[in-house]
Amino acid sequence: MEPEAKPTRGRHPLLRRLPLLALVGVGLWLWRATETPEHSLVWRLDGAGWSAVRGLEFQVTGPDGQTLKREEHFFPAAPPSEVTVKVDLPEGSYRALIFVKEPGQPSRPPLVEGLTIGEEPYILKTLRLPASR
Repeated sequence: MEPEAKPTRGRHPLLRRLPLLALVGVGLWLWRATETPEHSLVWRLDGAGWSAVRGLEFQVTGPDGQTLKREEHFFPAAPPSEVTVKVDLPEGSYRALIFVKEPGQPSRPPLVEGLTIGEEPYILKTLRLPASR
């Protein structure tokens, strides 16, 4: 007597791959769940004096003073009323340094802002230029 062959007609080939697909799905979910979320820092430029500005440099530093994020923005004319900087940082307290660049003018000291990042994806901060240099 010959051994009976298992019927393969009723089993779909995808069913054999289902455990592997499930493991890949769980792995992707864990990878996304542990990744540092992206936050948008929205800097609202308020008050007078911004029309002469042609460049802004944003630096975010950690508690140890190390620069974690640096981004420059240049403008052909006055900057927009809001500038957005995207950061991938965990929740915590940071310090933001904003360097204002005006053509033909001496460098200003940086604007220093405390920055607390929580769960919210958007963080709105208002910047004002000091009245005197």
